[in-house]
Amino acid sequence: MYYAHSTKNSDKSDWQPLKDHLKNVAELSRIFANDFNAGDLAYMSGLLHDLGKYSSEFQRRLEGQKISVDHSTAGSLEAIRLFDGSQKSAGLLFAYIISGHHGGMLNFGSAEGGLCERLQKQELPDYSAFRKDITLDPERIGQPKLHPLPKKTGFCISFFTRMLYSCLVDADSLDTEKFYDSEKSSLRTQCDSMEELAKRFESFMREKNAGVDDSLINRERKKIFRQCVDAGSLPPGIFSLTVPTGGGKTLSSMAFALEHLKKNNLKRIFYVIPYTSIIEQNAKVFRDIFGTKNVLEHHSNFDPETLKKFTGDPISEALMLATENWDMPIVVTTNVQFFESLFSNKRSRTRKLHNLVKSVIILDEAQMLPTGYLLPCLAALSELVRNYSATVVICTATQPRLGDLLDKTIPPREIMHDPERLYETFRRVNVTNLGSLSDAELAERLDKQLQVLCVVNTRTHAKKLYDALKKTGTCHHLSARMCPVHRRKKLEEIRTLLKDGKECRVISTQLIEAGVDIDFPVVYRAMTGVDSLAQAAGRCNREGKLPEPGKVFLFKSVEKHGKATSWQSLVAEIGEMTLAGSVDPLSLDTVADYFRRLYHYKEDGGLDEKTILPKLEDGSRELAFPFEDIADAFRIIEEGTKDVIIPFDDYARLKIAELRSAEFPGKYLRDLQGYTVSIFANEFRELERNHAIEILAERFFVLRSCEDYSDETGLKPRQDAGYDGSLLNV
Repeated sequence: MYYAHSTKNSDKSDWQPLKDHLKNVAELSRIFANDFNAGDLAYMSGLLHDLGKYSSEFQRRLEGQKISVDHSTAGSLEAIRLFDGSQKSAGLLFAYIISGHHGGMLNFGSAEGGLCERLQKQELPDYSAFRKDITLDPERIGQPKLHPLPKKTGFCISFFTRMLYSCLVDADSLDTEKFYDSEKSSLRTQCDSMEELAKRFESFMREKNAGVDDSLINRERKKIFRQCVDAGSLPPGIFSLTVPTGGGKTLSSMAFALEHLKKNNLKRIFYVIPYTSIIEQNAKVFRDIFGTKNVLEHHSNFDPETLKKFTGDPISEALMLATENWDMPIVVTTNVQFFESLFSNKRSRTRKLHNLVKSVIILDEAQMLPTGYLLPCLAALSELVRNYSATVVICTATQPRLGDLLDKTIPPREIMHDPERLYETFRRVNVTNLGSLSDAELAERLDKQLQVLCVVNTRTHAKKLYDALKKTGTCHHLSARMCPVHRRKKLEEIRTLLKDGKECRVISTQLIEAGVDIDFPVVYRAMTGVDSLAQAAGRCNREGKLPEPGKVFLFKSVEKHGKATSWQSLVAEIGEMTLAGSVDPLSLDTVADYFRRLYHYKEDGGLDEKTILPKLEDGSRELAFPFEDIADAFRIIEEGTKDVIIPFDDYARLKIAELRSAEFPGKYLRDLQGYTVSIFANEFRELERNHAIEILAERFFVLRSCEDYSDETGLKPRQDAGYDGSLLNV
């Protein structure tokens, strides 16, 4: 008898037989891959993946001997032997998947490195005993039915390899989890059906609309909602949804998704959002409608306040488990989490990918897609639509003209009948360009306003302007120098002041622009791209309750500390050029002109800065894919930053105290993520030199004293630390 997994019982009565594990994983992999017509291939990968455990050496390891055994290469070699001649490509595809099913998919490499070196391994333990238990039939394997876009064959095949890898590693993880902890495994099946969720949504909307007055804006919102429901009956593809701020696009896009899912037999809904602040808002709305157990909120700064009341109960546990594979009816996540997973080679990141098949993917605030990775991102979305029965909705108030960059065979279809008329109907502000202003001039203007928001491009500018303004009156500061819990507390304070009509002046970085539900009568915005100007304008007269249009003032800072990063300077320059020839700075034509200029400027490699797409095509004929290199290159947030935990309140201080003596410190990661501030390495080193950082469990960096943290502005910058004030916490 050969075993896959052991327990503490030396008589082996409750050990898992290896053939059972292989067949369980094969069958579950097949179920996952059947959704994209690759069930037989996935089944074979399940049979192959642990053949190396059919060796006496591995069995001795299970019995307690401290020996290292390579059990992944055997299945790869067997696949190469099994599939030769005309099926050689299938063997190589399996080799990528099997050899990397623990450590991650390798580069193709050469005889000196990567998969090629692995496949030339001469000394492996004898695993031939598998033939008594497992039958491998290459005749069952057909060719995958893929439809690559022109000049993207390599991308198509590499994406397919990742999808098969996802099926295998999720199936492997689930079967292993079920063997070791069946109670934990059972928590994964507690969600309600999509039919039930659709009924809840209909009930919620009926109740919401019951008390709504018959104003022009509310009539238009109902039309938007109805057009989304009607469009839901269309077949899968790429859609655009152009709805102005205040048009109710969150609920209307959900209405489209639910109807589309029902009509096309799809499975899940994904909301992909640039900033955690929007995620927290939308996830709360969806939890209130559909129930906490049906909505997964997944991002790097998962705030413990969000689920604190569920800590320790099965719902919370199930949600934590769902972050591993996204097996949840509704998932709300970030651009970073979504797209970096699509280009990863690691088991933990790619495990979730197969659950994107047959899904509705809504890109909220799509203009925030990372420009330097725009072409690879669009290629991945196109691939999901073309070969994996997904639908993508490009959802924004300012359409970034992504259709011009998509292949002509799958152009986006606009859901709204007349976006231009909608823009005019929801128009609530007038924009005035003030030209150049010093901080003194700007502070004088702001001080004259009872309630005003000023958005600048860098943290440094926000801090200095706040310091200047607070000398003359009451004001508030918002930036990513403040931990998420602190920011949320400050935003609630600001909303209360605005609602009560009290004095409220706010200086903020652009983190307030994307989807933060806040409403000022007057907004000032430092020169920026037209899309960011539109987002800032969305914080002005947001509810349309002013007797006349809100006032938005655009200005150009003359201060040295008001100068933006090179990227921000570029978009500001293009924005300034675009606005110079525009009658209406926020019109759809102006926005389209801005993005045309931006993409034209960046088209010579700037929309794929790391040459992701060429790297996948160069060796596509031989299936020589650099999976490791691609994963390392695709970093929306570049490495080099450190997260510092702030002992901001009693909850944070309690968790930090528990962390100091914790046997399993990793479990505190999620609890404390709402209390982190990201800083660059040079500032981190300065804090270390001044003994301001306490290192716990070799991975948690805790600010020792709150004297280094301001209740007004957050983490205090260190002098001469080379601090870059532009870093955003996304």
